[in-house]
Amino acid sequence: MYNIGIDLGGTNIKVGLVDDKYNIVSKATAKTNLPRPAEDICASIVELIWKVLGEAKVTIGEVKSIGIGTPGVANRNSGVVLYSCNLGFNNTDLRKLLKARLDLPTYVENDANAAAFGEVLAGAGKGYKDVVVVTLGTGVGGGIIIDGKIYTGFNFCGAELGHTVIEFGGRQCSCGRKGCFEAYSSATALINMTKEAMEEHKDSAMWGLCGGDIANVDGKTAFDGMRADDAAAKAVVDMYIEYLGCGLTNIINTFQPELLLIGGGICKEGENLTKPLEEIIRRESYCIDPEKSTKLDICKLGNDAGIIGAAFLYTIAE
Repeated sequence: MYNIGIDLGGTNIKVGLVDDKYNIVSKATAKTNLPRPAEDICASIVELIWKVLGEAKVTIGEVKSIGIGTPGVANRNSGVVLYSCNLGFNNTDLRKLLKARLDLPTYVENDANAAAFGEVLAGAGKGYKDVVVVTLGTGVGGGIIIDGKIYTGFNFCGAELGHTVIEFGGRQCSCGRKGCFEAYSSATALINMTKEAMEEHKDSAMWGLCGGDIANVDGKTAFDGMRADDAAAKAVVDMYIEYLGCGLTNIINTFQPELLLIGGGICKEGENLTKPLEEIIRRESYCIDPEKSTKLDICKLGNDAGIIGAAFLYTIAE
């Protein structure tokens, strides 16, 4: 038997057919093409479902369930997306809309939570029951797994780890607060820090690395500059890692998970990122027994985490 996992994003819709061993047998993607009504988005999802079934030569009768990871606040019990600014959803009954087209058990969850669940099922978190996943992208996403289940709080708004403050009165965040973890530790924040340093240091090697055009700066620019022994780039990387370490230590001190996973393109830096982070965490975390301290690691599943996690939401449904 199989399950269908859907990673519904503001840019792309990704649908995967997943077997019982967490392997994605077939996958298809389409543009979300926002703005448009939820009904139209569901129609596109169903088209992709039929596509992956056809490619895998699997019938709809061999599918146990459908799971959807969506941006925003999702009531997993009712299948209603309470609010998603990315998609323009407001009390949108995603379960009902999909079941009207395909009469299968359907489950809905926040996309970051679904991705965290996927990592615990089949990725870097396999074998652990208490895991926190932090994704470093345009923003800072979070997923909390406690005793093998997704934690969302009583109102399904939990795990917004990016919107905890690490610098009181600091940088403006898109959520309306100032000084949020996201405003200092997302890939966007790193890019902004890099650009600020370049404007201040016109002789920085980072200018050459981006072809003299500051619009070409990305999350690698400062790290590449550091490797080129550029002082301004090294200062950016050091500052970014200190902020990231501060936020991660806060999370550890709050949850004391067995494992803290970080994901996103920045994590391709590997030990250039994890080694100094481990030093900060070791120095600042509140743990009375070093032998039982939280382990830091990097997510393994990449963009497939959300599909796999969504496909197995039925296993934790209430």
